[in-house]
Amino acid sequence: MKMNHQELEAAKILIELAIREDVGPGDVTTDNLIPQGMIKNAQWGVKAAGVIAGLEVAEMVFRRFDSSLEWVPLVSDGDKVTKGDVVVKFSADYRALLTGERIALNFVQRLSGIATAADQFVSVLKNTGTRILDTRKTLPGFRLLDKYAVRAGGALNHRTGLYDMVMIKDNHIAVAGGIANAVKTIRAVTDPNIRIEVETCCLEEVEEALTAGADIIMLDNMDNETIRRAVLLINGRAKTEASGNMTQERLQEVAATGVDFISAGALTHSVKALDISQTIFRG
Repeated sequence: MKMNHQELEAAKILIELAIREDVGPGDVTTDNLIPQGMIKNAQWGVKAAGVIAGLEVAEMVFRRFDSSLEWVPLVSDGDKVTKGDVVVKFSADYRALLTGERIALNFVQRLSGIATAADQFVSVLKNTGTRILDTRKTLPGFRLLDKYAVRAGGALNHRTGLYDMVMIKDNHIAVAGGIANAVKTIRAVTDPNIRIEVETCCLEEVEEALTAGADIIMLDNMDNETIRRAVLLINGRAKTEASGNMTQERLQEVAATGVDFISAGALTHSVKALDISQTIFRG
């Protein structure tokens, strides 16, 4: 799996911020202890099972310090790995290997952690028709990279931001004077290709959203029986998304209701980084 142009551009910006933050005017330790021009070999090994994501970003980091970097990935983003696997071998100036190490690992460990979580959620639902969605609960600035990692793990992206999909929530509904009026107003002024989702908390609101012509109806913080009844009421006339307290332990029960999607903020807001280490061969 490869990153698209927008994701690569986002990575470039984040890399420069990370270098400014971590290296600043220079690596005072490495620059004063390691001579220039020493070429060394290195590799990354994983210390736990998971799914890899972000190797292109890591390559960009090291190439920022040494343009002659030789980078040989042994796996691709989206591949599953087990403890002890070597995921990439590379060689570069010794200074570049030391100065770029933490920045590169920070990116890949985070993104691989997200991909691993997404894979775990998806695996729970592999025998159902329900798909996992992410949310906007991403690290600020990392939106495109976090969502890329979600896809690397096999889950789907929800809206990217506030601009590419309508999401009518309770506060919008209160100001608009009801679900019907909110949907009608949005339909009159937005691109017809933009999907409209309405957040609902009860069956009465589900019926209102359905009558109003919502494309997607979010079943927010409902118990499993209410979700089941909502899905039966909607009966395929709109897509359904269950949201709120969606732990791995609950996924199968929610999927059994027949809901189309389950969205889970935990994919990105509660990341457990995948443990990866760098080894430099000094011989």
